[in-house]
Amino acid sequence: MRDYVIITDSSCDLDAQYREPFGIRAVKMHYTLGENNYDSDLDWQNVSPKQFYDAMREGQKVRSAQVNVEEYKAAFKAILDEGKDVLSISCSSNISASVKASYVARDELKKEYPDAKIICVDALRACQALGILVMTAGELKAEGKSIDEVAEWVEKNKLTSNMVGSVDKLTYLKNAGRVSAASAFFGGLLNIKPIIVADALGRNFACEKVKGRKASLLRTAEIVKENYLDVPHQKMFISHADCLEDAEELKKMIWEQLGKEIPIYIGYVGTSVGSAVGPGMIGVHYFGKEVTLNKE
Repeated sequence: MRDYVIITDSSCDLDAQYREPFGIRAVKMHYTLGENNYDSDLDWQNVSPKQFYDAMREGQKVRSAQVNVEEYKAAFKAILDEGKDVLSISCSSNISASVKASYVARDELKKEYPDAKIICVDALRACQALGILVMTAGELKAEGKSIDEVAEWVEKNKLTSNMVGSVDKLTYLKNAGRVSAASAFFGGLLNIKPIIVADALGRNFACEKVKGRKASLLRTAEIVKENYLDVPHQKMFISHADCLEDAEELKKMIWEQLGKEIPIYIGYVGTSVGSAVGPGMIGVHYFGKEVTLNKE
């Protein structure tokens, strides 16, 4: 059995401590902050989280860009030239077109490497909901599973990767074209906080509305309880856009809801997702009941 490498994109929000033990590689998305262009670096080597989110608070515009075909080809080719196969697990196609670029790169490289396997999976997930799928793929590889077995597991289980959370201000979603100006204005005026989940189509979907930040954190914890399952390879991340205190409070709320103190890891929402949701966004990512919301 040929060795293989798991590769993802920088929307997974997994820093080095979660990637390196499994040899996981990442292709970088991009963003523009003010007048400067950057790679979406998972380890925040170019711009710190504080600098990034403070710039957004100060009104600087942030625009994100996907991974293109040539970047995927270069990343895949580096692996293939090592004599290894490729398992690529990408951000939801309903959030980013990057996965489509991976398909084109795969098809072009198959002509040059006819004996190699290049498997590309649309995870239908982003942020650390994508991250926990990628980490689990790494764990399964370490257990000796083949590339086909791991790819099949990801396809079968990707909708069990749950995401629920909320944004602090609708302004940033408005700027990113995700909500109307009127919705953002009245939402801010009334202190309305949308509860957002990743639906079965891989979109971020506002399923409820509550009033006030604390209420949004509590409702998030309640939804975690409703869908959480004790399953193999369970892992839970809270991702936050520069609101660590809220993340710590949410962690305690989840423990209270579940009635036990399970391991919960806290990390930053990266630039790929953060550019749209803005500072104050908070989300929980974990394995649970299969997501059926908006399933067609």
